[in-house]
This record gives sequence, structure tokens and C-alpha cells, in this order.
Amino acid sequence: MSEQRRAERLDLPREPRGLKLPRVDQETFGRWAEGIARGMGTANFIVYMTLVIGAWFAWNTLAPAGMRFDPYTFTFLTLVLSIQASYAAPLILLAQNRQSDRDRIALDEDRRRATMQKADTEYLAREIAALRIALGEVATRDFLRSELSRLAEELDEAAQRRRRHERRQQAGRATRTDGDGLEEPRDEVDGDHPGGRRADVEASRHRET
Repeated sequence: MSEQRRAERLDLPREPRGLKLPRVDQETFGRWAEGIARGMGTANFIVYMTLVIGAWFAWNTLAPAGMRFDPYTFTFLTLVLSIQASYAAPLILLAQNRQSDRDRIALDEDRRRATMQKADTEYLAREIAALRIALGEVATRDFLRSELSRLAEELDEAAQRRRRHERRQQAGRATRTDGDGLEEPRDEVDGDHPGGRRADVEASRHRET
């Protein structure tokens, strides 16, 4: 009943009927084909094949007639070489296809890595640019050194001016100059000493009394 219902439905594909061939592991067969193609593409294979064909020609030409298994025109040798060529071409194509698949996968991986490296490079470039901008606003060592030296010079000049001013004040307090420009110490005779002036005032008061 289920088979009849499936045969009546049009949305289901029909199961193939006929001889079912055994399935072959594609990976194993591919490695085997690559090994054969790699061996046929070497100089050793050409040398060995040349020696075999030369021995074939020599045996079937120089050996007694009863012992020749492939007499002249060498029909059997032609058949063998034809079979070899008919199998060698598909095997070589299979090996090339597998190599093309590997190359494509390698190219995809290289492209992916190149894209990642480009993204990383752009990110690092942006970070370096940001650091340069940030460092441009920071005082450098030379700038700080020049500013400190300038401040030290200004402090030295200010200290020198203060010393000169203090010396001038001390010199003005220690000495007094008269009209002629001669220096005269303070005493009670000229009345410029505070004690002398007080004595004159007391003497005048005593005379008045």
C-alpha cells in the first residue's frame, strides 16, 4: 500500500531501479590516483618504460620464432600502451582536479588571512594616529627643559634685583649726605641727634623760669 501511494505522489522522486554499483571512497581513490600520476610524471617511469619496450622489441625480434609471444607488428604491445594511456589520462585529470581544489582552498585561506591582516593594519594605523595626536598635546622633554631653564633665569634675575635693592636700602640707612655731599655722623653739637635737641629744649625752659 505504501509503495502504491508513493508511486501515485508526484512530489517525491522515483527510486532508481537497476544495478547498484559499489561505492568507492573518493578520498582513498583520489590519493591512489595522485600517487600513480605522481609516479608517471617522474624520470624513473620514463626510463623504466623505455627499457621494458626495448626489451619487448628485442625479444620479439631476435628470439626464436617459437618463443616470440608478440611477433612483428607488436599488436599486444600496442594494446597494452593504449590501455595504459586510456587509464593514465583520467588519473592525471583526477589528480589535477584534487590539486586545483587544494589550491582554491589555500587561496581562500590566504585571502581570508590577508583580509584579517589588512583590518589589523588599519586598526593599528588608527591607534598610532590617535597616539600621535595625543602626544602632540603633551609637553616634551625639550619643552620642559627649556621652560625650566627660563624660569631659573627669571628667578636668578629676580634674586639679583632683590639683592641690589637691599644693598641700596642698607647704604641709604647707614649714611646721610649733607648739602656739599660730605658725609657727617650724627651728633649732639649740630642738633641732629635726638638727645641733643632734647637738651637744648630743657636749657631754654630753665632760662625762662
